Amino acid sequence: MSATATTVIRNAEWIVAWNNDIGRHEYLQGEDVVFRDDRILQVGGHFNGHFDREIDGRGRLVSPGLVNIHSHPLSEPMNKGFLDELGSPALYMSSLYEFMPLFRPDADGTTACTEVALSELLLSGVTTLTDLSVPYDNWIDLLDRSGLRAVLAPMYRSARWFTKNGHVVEYEWDAQAGRDAMAEAMQVIDKANAHPSGRLSGMVSPSQIDTCTADLIRDSFDEAQSRGVPFQIHAAQSVVEFHEITRRHGRTPLEWLHDLGVLKHGAIIGHGIFLNSHSSLHWPEADDFTLLCDSGAAVAHCPTVFQRRGISMQSVGRYLRGGIPVGIGTDTYPHNMLEEMRHALINSRLMSGNPFDLRTHDIFDAATVGGAAILGRDDIGRLAPGMKADLFMADVTHPAMRPLRDPLRSLIYVAAERAVRDVFVDGRQVVSDGKVAAFDLADATARLEEAQRRAEGRFTGLDFAGRHPRDVSPLTYEVAG
Repeated sequence: MSATATTVIRNAEWIVAWNNDIGRHEYLQGEDVVFRDDRILQVGGHFNGHFDREIDGRGRLVSPGLVNIHSHPLSEPMNKGFLDELGSPALYMSSLYEFMPLFRPDADGTTACTEVALSELLLSGVTTLTDLSVPYDNWIDLLDRSGLRAVLAPMYRSARWFTKNGHVVEYEWDAQAGRDAMAEAMQVIDKANAHPSGRLSGMVSPSQIDTCTADLIRDSFDEAQSRGVPFQIHAAQSVVEFHEITRRHGRTPLEWLHDLGVLKHGAIIGHGIFLNSHSSLHWPEADDFTLLCDSGAAVAHCPTVFQRRGISMQSVGRYLRGGIPVGIGTDTYPHNMLEEMRHALINSRLMSGNPFDLRTHDIFDAATVGGAAILGRDDIGRLAPGMKADLFMADVTHPAMRPLRDPLRSLIYVAAERAVRDVFVDGRQVVSDGKVAAFDLADATARLEEAQRRAEGRFTGLDFAGRHPRDVSPLTYEVAG
């Protein structure tokens, strides 16, 4: 993963280049991309200067690396096969409250989960990742080893949620524990910001709007502002949460964040789906959409995890047309950014009933320059001289990319990670010919499977009803014999 001094990608079949004059991406064909150490030197034209490495760009799409603003590598990969078709019928089909707290990895499983997730992210063209995790011992080391540009968002809260019966969510409060966890999180953020790699940074992230006290949320935003880092909180992410906040405060979740003085530029709302106008709610005496449009706050959109529960934003196109900054994240397994982009496009059209509601360029912008701007970065998410050398290369001769008319449409709608071959972060190659340099993915998935079996063994003892995992989430077919 060491950088060479000057690298030339020669005669690239397609390049997604940034045109500063018009302020948007554009396609180039049959031209060069050059980077020196960690910075892009030239995009387009034909490079005639000295170089240390030449890469044949024929048959390749060269794209800016994708910017992921919301993910949970710590635990989500282990949920594969368990949460695919699972929701709580008496909790508006969310699986957050009844099941997810009971199916968690142990310490060894945490490392395996993270290695699998980081590998999936790299293989889907992600070069910048926001990792919302509860801090653990080797977190910084794993992110550094991955080669990714990573934003560490150590989560903390004042209460845990649980249910004793499957239809009422309760909260166990410990405000001081939340304060202590916040102090520890600030230490992690400072350590990330000072990391010698220059690729790590921090984000302030009180976990969820309904598990944090008002003071913890306000003080967290103040800490983010004073440190000059972004702030992110899960809010408007479930019907249960919407009703909980309106019951406590008589205000919608977004109204309450506004009352607290944190719904403004610099804040990222994790999910932001359940505005008062959402069809699953009946709360007409509010205008969350206008409030969000006027606030300057951004939304982290992660469609896959919600579509599994029959839930969707209404709609991404509407948010963007309203001027709301929207970035893309991978809130669930697989951590496949290209699939999230596809799902965002399709779900937005389903919700609006309009195939023109959201276009490919809208979602590609959200996953590149849009996500970069939300994170406060103007040096990533685009291919232009002076930008960070964060990029990926996809094989446009792959059968899933052909017939080839528009490479980004082929990549996002069909091929996804199957066509991604090479990824560079800071000019260092972190994926080569479809192989992640930092991790042994086969070994990590084997360890993850063992951790999943251990989690299944703990499940019954944690469940309020004492159910077996196969009673809660049956296999597709019974095992014979």
